[in-house]
Amino acid sequence: MSISRRALLQTSALAMLGVGQTVRAQSGKFNYKCAMNVPVTHPIHLRMVEAADRIKKQTDGQVVISLFPNNQLGSDTDMLGQVRAGALETVIMPGVVLANLVPMASLNSIGFAFKDYPAVWKAMDGGVGEQIRAHIRKTNLLVQDKVWDNGFRHMTSWQPISRPADLVGRKVRVPVSPVLLSLFKALGAAPAPINFNELYSALQTHVIDAQENPLAMISTAKLYEVQKFCALTSHVWDGYWFMSNRKAWEAVPEATRQIVEKNIAESALAQRADNEKLASTLQAQLATQGLTFSTPDTAPFREALRKAGFYVDWKKKFGDEAWAALEKEVGTLV
Repeated sequence: MSISRRALLQTSALAMLGVGQTVRAQSGKFNYKCAMNVPVTHPIHLRMVEAADRIKKQTDGQVVISLFPNNQLGSDTDMLGQVRAGALETVIMPGVVLANLVPMASLNSIGFAFKDYPAVWKAMDGGVGEQIRAHIRKTNLLVQDKVWDNGFRHMTSWQPISRPADLVGRKVRVPVSPVLLSLFKALGAAPAPINFNELYSALQTHVIDAQENPLAMISTAKLYEVQKFCALTSHVWDGYWFMSNRKAWEAVPEATRQIVEKNIAESALAQRADNEKLASTLQAQLATQGLTFSTPDTAPFREALRKAGFYVDWKKKFGDEAWAALEKEVGTLV
C-alpha cells in the first residue's frame, strides 16, 4: 500500500496502545514496547503502525507491539540503555547514535561517501550492512536485516553555508555521534552533541547556530520555524536499525518470530520508498514555509576533510576489512 505525502505529514497517525509486561508466559502472549525518536508523522512511525497491526493479526494476537515515538520513553541514549537492560524490548535507533555503543554502526556515516540512494541500498543490503550487523550482534542486541531510511543529511542555519569557511567557529548541533562530531570538527565548526528532543528549543533560543538532518526530519519536527537557510550538502547518509533485547526476542517461538521479522522487513522496504519520494518533494514545501535553499559544491568540503586527516583517522578506527567493504561500494576515499 502506498502512503501519500499528505498522509506522511499529517498528525492523524497515532501510536498503538497497550504496554504490558515483557513476557506473559502464562498466557502465551508477548506484549512488547517499541521506542523511537521520530515524530508520529514520520514515515518510520507510520509504517511501523502498519507493521504492528499486521503482526497482531497474523500471530492471532500472540505478539502485540506498542509504539512510543517522539522520545516518549527518554532520550536516544536512555532508550539504548533500556533495551540492553531489558526494560524495553525493541527500539528503532539511528546508526549515528548507536555508534556510541557499536562504533561500526557509523561506517555508513563517513562524510560524503554515498552519492545517491542506489549506492546506499547496494551497500547496506550488502557488505557494508553485514559489517555493521555483525558488530551489533556482539552486544546484547539482535538486529533486523533491513535498515530503515533516515535519509541524506543537510545543514540548516541562521546564516548561509556555501563553503567550509562558513562553518568555522559555528556552533552546530549534531547527534550524540562520534563520527559527526569528528566530521564537523574537521571542518572547523564547534559541534554540540544534543539529543533530538532538545533540538527545537536549542535552535529557537540561539543556543546553537545550525544543525544537520534529513529533510523529512526538518519537516516533521518543524525545524523550519527556527531556521532560515538550508544547504543541500548530502554530507552523510544514515539509517535506523530495528533492534531487540536478545532475551525478549528469543522468548518468542521461532515460527512466530519469522512472522514478525517478515513484516518488519516489509515495512522497512516500504518506508525506504516513502522517504525517497518525500525527499524529492519536500524542498518545494519547505521553501514555502520559510527556508531558503542552496546547493553548495561539495568538493571543497571533501578536500577539507582529507587535509584534516578525517578519512585516514576513520580508516584506522574501522580497520582495513570494514574500510575495504565501504570503498568497494563508494570508491577510494583516503
